[in-house]
Amino acid sequence: MRNLTLLTDLYQLTMMYGYQKSKTDYKEAVFDLFFRGTDELSYAVVAGLEQAVEYIQNLHFDDSDIEYLRSLNLFDEEFLALLRNDFKFTGDIYAMPEGSIVYPYEPIITVKAPILEAQFIETALLCIINHQTLIATKASKIVQNTNAKVMEFGLRRAQGPDAGIYGARAALISGCSSTSNVLAGKMFNVPIAGTHAHSWVMSFPDEITAFREYAKLFPDSCLLLVDTYDTLGQGVPNAIKVFKELQASGHKPLGIRIDSGDLAYLCNKAREMLDENGFKDTIICASGDIDENVLISLNQQGAKIDSYGIGTKLITSYSNPALGGVYKLAAITENGVLTPKLKISNTIAKVTNPGLKKVIRFYDNETDKAIADLIMLKDEENPNGEPYTIFDPENPWKQKTIVNYYVKELQVPIFVNGELVYKLPDLKEIRAYHKVCINSMWEQYKRITNPHIYKVDLSQKLYDLKMELLKKKD
Repeated sequence: MRNLTLLTDLYQLTMMYGYQKSKTDYKEAVFDLFFRGTDELSYAVVAGLEQAVEYIQNLHFDDSDIEYLRSLNLFDEEFLALLRNDFKFTGDIYAMPEGSIVYPYEPIITVKAPILEAQFIETALLCIINHQTLIATKASKIVQNTNAKVMEFGLRRAQGPDAGIYGARAALISGCSSTSNVLAGKMFNVPIAGTHAHSWVMSFPDEITAFREYAKLFPDSCLLLVDTYDTLGQGVPNAIKVFKELQASGHKPLGIRIDSGDLAYLCNKAREMLDENGFKDTIICASGDIDENVLISLNQQGAKIDSYGIGTKLITSYSNPALGGVYKLAAITENGVLTPKLKISNTIAKVTNPGLKKVIRFYDNETDKAIADLIMLKDEENPNGEPYTIFDPENPWKQKTIVNYYVKELQVPIFVNGELVYKLPDLKEIRAYHKVCINSMWEQYKRITNPHIYKVDLSQKLYDLKMELLKKKD
């Protein structure tokens, strides 16, 4: 396991140094990790918690780390000794499990720990959670807009090896059926998939020879790429010839892949040709700069496509390259009491919610669909099934009384007093959990264009606390 302890911003260390020298390092602090919404991010799929846990468990400064920090001439030996001898995580962490649906401003992760520890882990947590959550969210939007299988094909376009590996993991959480990434397949015990490239076809004297050689190697999983030269005039007819040869020798061909051109037209024509020659069971796979918007268009055109290989626009979250996750102080001990804190900004979206909090979700008793979320202070009692009125914190006159419901708390304990208390699920379990979560969303909240705004409100007690702190800003 890699030591990622120095995967941090310098100012985390300089602030820690300042806390120690000002004798405030004993204070306990509460930080919330959440994201701010955009037009493209009305919801997100939580991912990356397993890697965040691994980071926390392996948190330590080794000799080479200390020597490097000493070379910066920024810190004294007392501080370096503290890092080398005593530094580890001793606090509490609460988090939404991977695969959860989360909305803007809801704490994905809450950290309650001595301020040196809580401050230091900010950068790495954001790096891990921001990336995987972003890719899981993009994959969710893609998967939700097709009934075909989606294979993650993004490694060659990923922004570095880790982005390719953990991006594949995030995509599989959200329902991708497999990945082309062999290392990810090994690391996470997930299905891998792939065919051959245009270079295979081009390396032979002609296309039919290339197809025959590939079929010899993989007679029972033969999927041929047919758009190297002329998709309908040559590629599909040559594939059909080879398929008949395979069939005659007792094997069943898998199908074809089309990687360019008008996918709806080409795939539909290819389907007709395959069916006419007795290959109704063969699949058609499409690839080539596909995202959820292309899928919506292909669906509208009735494209006969059984699976997709999607790379660039998935692994890079092409149209929305950053989640915008932040990590904000919500409370700190003052005179031995945990005191709520509030960040104020001229930008309304940047005003934070104070205190140690929890998030609950209301579900309809009859449909098990999510109705609304409520951000509450940790010590508040959850609604118990009696009619409960929520209100829009920005427009309090907008109210809704919820009846016939049950509630769930969305965060679970991960670390308590520095000890891991959460059993990390495997990827199969996370995928199953995500499927339950995404199926609990009404379709209007999943729309790609102009999705309905899901209700995320504050409890009356939290709202009153926020207003009180805003009044005290001077």
